[in-house]
Amino acid sequence: MAILEVVKAGNPVLKQVAKPIKKIDSRLRHLMDDMAETMYKCDGVGLAAPQVGQSIRLVVIDVGEGIIEMINPVITHREGKVTDSEGCLSVPGIFGDVERAERVTVEYTTRFNKRRTLKADGLLARCIQHECDHLEGTLFINIATSLRQESPEDRENG
Repeated sequence: MAILEVVKAGNPVLKQVAKPIKKIDSRLRHLMDDMAETMYKCDGVGLAAPQVGQSIRLVVIDVGEGIIEMINPVITHREGKVTDSEGCLSVPGIFGDVERAERVTVEYTTRFNKRRTLKADGLLARCIQHECDHLEGTLFINIATSLRQESPEDRENG
């Protein structure tokens, strides 16, 4: 496994609509492993393939309940509204308030080519929406109602 470079805001790949994945093979599974390792190394809770320069519909998420890998995720249902603070590995040091659905249902394919449906709320629902936004070329800074710059020390002491 390898730590991948996380591309930063301003990189054109982050503004593209990612392409659907047509073939699940060892190369794609290796990319998923590398993305998970990169996410953990960067202390993130989610990472989308465009953030590592790959314009494909793939995300990895772990909000503390174990890794979830989603190939071609599609949010099929949204319910409720809640506003909370978000950050992004592609926009280091910037945080903002973003309104998201409180609960979502997402359909996706696993690394073993199995279709799954997941109902999520709380942080997991927020993370799924944030990462799926990356697949549409949207960064949280484009939809946040407010933005602020914070250092890692501010986050730890705040």
